[in-house]
Amino acid sequence: MASRDWLATIERLGNRLPHPAMLFVWLCALALLCSALFSGASAAHPATGEALHVRSLVSGQGLRYILTSMVENFTGFGPLGIVLVAMLGIGIAEQSGLLGAALGRLARAAPDSLLVATVAFAGVLSSLAVDAGYVV
Repeated sequence: MASRDWLATIERLGNRLPHPAMLFVWLCALALLCSALFSGASAAHPATGEALHVRSLVSGQGLRYILTSMVENFTGFGPLGIVLVAMLGIGIAEQSGLLGAALGRLARAAPDSLLVATVAFAGVLSSLAVDAGYVV
């Protein structure tokens, strides 16, 4: 009985969470606010000891910095390109029906002795296809 109440509480709290895109927007707004509040502060880089200064992203110069370094920020992060290409491929395969057809064929072609393992494998693959959107 207690575990059911605990799970119900977790479900209720999870349902109150906003959409992941809105969380991203709010965190961006928080980063802008923090950059404005701590503008002029500095800290030492842990590896080199170089002084790093906080720049306000809300000012004209900060907005210019955001817009001119945006491509460099995205391309400088290596895993992002792989994830975007994979997400594009998974999205096209899912919307075209290729994933559903391939998983259905896999389950129908499985020999009787491997049916349980094949259905479990197909379930894992279909779960990966649906949940891959949260990677982005």
